Amino acid sequence: MSYRVTPVGFVRSCFKEKFAIPRQPQLAPAARGVLELVAPFDQPQAIEGLEQVSHVWLLFLFHQALESQPRLKVRPPRLGGNQSVGVFATRSTHRPNGIGQSVVKLEKVEPGRLWLSGIDLLDDCVATAVNQIAATAPALIPVSWCDEALSAAHAHALRLQEPLVALIEQCLAQDPRPAYQQPTPERRYGTRLWDLDVRWHYPQPGQICVLEVQPT
Repeated sequence: MSYRVTPVGFVRSCFKEKFAIPRQPQLAPAARGVLELVAPFDQPQAIEGLEQVSHVWLLFLFHQALESQPRLKVRPPRLGGNQSVGVFATRSTHRPNGIGQSVVKLEKVEPGRLWLSGIDLLDDCVATAVNQIAATAPALIPVSWCDEALSAAHAHALRLQEPLVALIEQCLAQDPRPAYQQPTPERRYGTRLWDLDVRWHYPQPGQICVLEVQPT
């Protein structure tokens, strides 16, 4: 049996590409976005009472990971990208029907818009849940800044009216690179946050330094 669903809205997120998105919600409280509701759900009646709610569940589509053939096994980055396990034992975006679920904080309610924080749009988190495949959370990595990059980040934070420095530090501290990579200090990594390109490197093992924060 097949069943067709219709979107109730679209999320406008600070994350403009998949790289460096936290692996689950609430790991980066500074990660913010807005759920823009579409008709007829953009009417005030649809969100009446939500001002009393602290968090909301989002069911969403992994629109950049949709595939015509389902995967039965995947290679999770947390396991180094070399160990294959069943898709239902992982947080993989390559899921049947491409549907994900996240619980996020509801910051503000407006007609047609829900303002959110702690977003990831990857998976949900249950405090009592257990997954022994990757049982230990990765240690956070210290994040340092080049002076020019930090100054630029503060300036863009004022322009965007967003906690940009905290967002960058919270995302990079979880070490977004694939676990199997052993980067040299010369290798540069980057991602897009809001309308900015953020570049960093690993000056030493277990350390990250932000090099650039520039408009895209």
